[in-house]
Amino acid sequence: MISLDLPIEKLHHVGPRMLPRLRRLGITTVGDLIRHFPARYEDFSNVIEIGAIETAGEVVSVQGEVVKIETVRSWKKNITITSAMVSDASGGIRVVWFNQPYLEATFPIGTLVSLSGKVGLDKRGLFLSSPGYEKISQAELRHTGRLVPIYPETEGVTSKYLRFLIKPLLDYFTDIPDPLPPDIQTKYNFPDYTSALKAIHFPVKLADAEPARKRFAFEELLLLQLRTLQDRAAMQALAAPAIAFEKELIADFVKSLPFTLTNDQRIAAFEILKDISQPHPMNRLLNGDVGSGKTVVALIAAYQAAHAGYQAIFMAPTELLANQHHATISDLIPPGISLGLLTGSKKIHPDADIIIGTHAIIQKGVTFKKLGLVIIDEQHRFGVKQRMKLIKEQTLVPHLLSMTATPIPRTLALTIYGDLDVSLIKEKPKGRQEIITRVVPEEKRPEAYAFIEEQIIQGRQVFVICPRIAPSSEGAKSKLLLAEMKMVTEEYEKLSKTIFPHRRVAMLHGKLKSKEKDQIMSDFKAKKYDIIVATSVIEVGVDVPNATIMMIESAERFGLAQLHQFRGRVGRGAHQSYCFLFTSSPEIAMTRRLKAMEKTNNGFELAEMDLKIRGPGEFTGTSQSGIPDLAMASLSDLGLIKQAREEAKTLLKDDPTLARYPLLRENLARLQRIVHFE
Repeated sequence: MISLDLPIEKLHHVGPRMLPRLRRLGITTVGDLIRHFPARYEDFSNVIEIGAIETAGEVVSVQGEVVKIETVRSWKKNITITSAMVSDASGGIRVVWFNQPYLEATFPIGTLVSLSGKVGLDKRGLFLSSPGYEKISQAELRHTGRLVPIYPETEGVTSKYLRFLIKPLLDYFTDIPDPLPPDIQTKYNFPDYTSALKAIHFPVKLADAEPARKRFAFEELLLLQLRTLQDRAAMQALAAPAIAFEKELIADFVKSLPFTLTNDQRIAAFEILKDISQPHPMNRLLNGDVGSGKTVVALIAAYQAAHAGYQAIFMAPTELLANQHHATISDLIPPGISLGLLTGSKKIHPDADIIIGTHAIIQKGVTFKKLGLVIIDEQHRFGVKQRMKLIKEQTLVPHLLSMTATPIPRTLALTIYGDLDVSLIKEKPKGRQEIITRVVPEEKRPEAYAFIEEQIIQGRQVFVICPRIAPSSEGAKSKLLLAEMKMVTEEYEKLSKTIFPHRRVAMLHGKLKSKEKDQIMSDFKAKKYDIIVATSVIEVGVDVPNATIMMIESAERFGLAQLHQFRGRVGRGAHQSYCFLFTSSPEIAMTRRLKAMEKTNNGFELAEMDLKIRGPGEFTGTSQSGIPDLAMASLSDLGLIKQAREEAKTLLKDDPTLARYPLLRENLARLQRIVHFE
């Protein structure tokens, strides 16, 4: 049997050109290759007689003999065209391939071939257009005439090439040791490792693939749960300052606020205050919908920590947001508690009781006298290493409160954020108006522009968001930034010169430096512009109370969660606010996704819907790197996640180091090396 640890370059047909491409897919060993599972299957299993082909457009599988083949060059289009005639006892059909002249030598006359592809029609009649192909021999078919696996691909690595590598390898594996404990296999009736491996790559029928897919998805989810539970246990074992919950102090502070807390805010504050009173570090995520009032909940905890003699740090991802938090908290904090600000350009009382800042807080030379609480706003913007800088020099590990305005579906809270305790704020503060959302097809643009003009006349301001293009690879990012900048520039030119030439219009895109972005947003907030045109660089949490219009171009290109985030940039003042979702066609305007935005302002409902529609990979983006594909695809399967979590708890309770399960422990160590939640 071939070793699963064998480097991939030791295989035939993996040369210097293919090696870096396979590595882009995370494939460095034979084990990685056979665990690179299909994303879906093409059903070419229904092999028919050639004479039964009747209709253009249908996808068929046929088998026959090559009776004629030739290649000609089309000088007009600068392409080569390989044409063959393939026949069986029922008849023959013309087959055409483009820019594959080597096929003439691959399929000499008399070769038996299997073909699967779409039927085309031209003036010469029906033909097969660029079908999948392979020779018929004693070996089992890989690419045609069966269920054909389609794999996650990258540039230069096709599913056909992966099938070519994987199929012969599976014949070498007869009894691979199974990392799943035997009692778990029996309990859930999972197939053994080797059988599941063969069934998931080359199933005879779809029903064979499903048990195998579920078995491997469970294993990957189990590893994720083991990791998060171990991380949680490790955190619980550390020592932290026990900051006593002074109920009267907090009650007086809450009474002093110029608004009434919602019930969700009260519950979240109580959960946090109870956590920081314990002698081990809090590791809690405060997950609140847009505009739900997370900042004041975090401030309650910071005030308690400061009153007990500890420093509290409030980290924001940008200088603009840090300044905004400083201004908000300055108005709310009682006398006797000093407030500091530490950013790239400002350094005010860096030894204060509560310090608000950006990445500048974790620069060399910045020390803290008695750090008790770290609050991170939009925690996904800060990497794990950056967070660790805050605690590595502390005698006692400070409590950690992360905050996010991106509503997290329950399944993700149990997996990706499984090492965190989660507090939810779903209620909006009283008096907060619902944002009126409308889908605007192309023919309704003039009406929308007229409405926007009325709002500007009344003194209001407008956000305009241009669609963001997701990069297909790391190397494409700079090109896409330029493409996005071009889109923003074109929209800016259209609005500032044609639609609203008499209005003050600004432009914001990803190629600008952070200070330039902050300055433009500060000027917008100060009412120096009427309209700001931007890509998705508009920061979460930016507070411009006078902005009442959010206009999103090509809204269909965004997920529901992101559309909801954009919508949350308005509706922050006393005026009624509106969100216009511009689309390029009436058909798009009627899609279920966009109509859902019209019906609800509830971010948690939209997040659950977004997860179902787009799938976990797109919902979470690229920030959760290294999560195995099947686990990622199963992040919407609450039942499977709960099963994996319960089994992980049982395993760690009986065997905290997994000493009795060396393969499981080895795979967990591998996962911990490649997965990092940023």
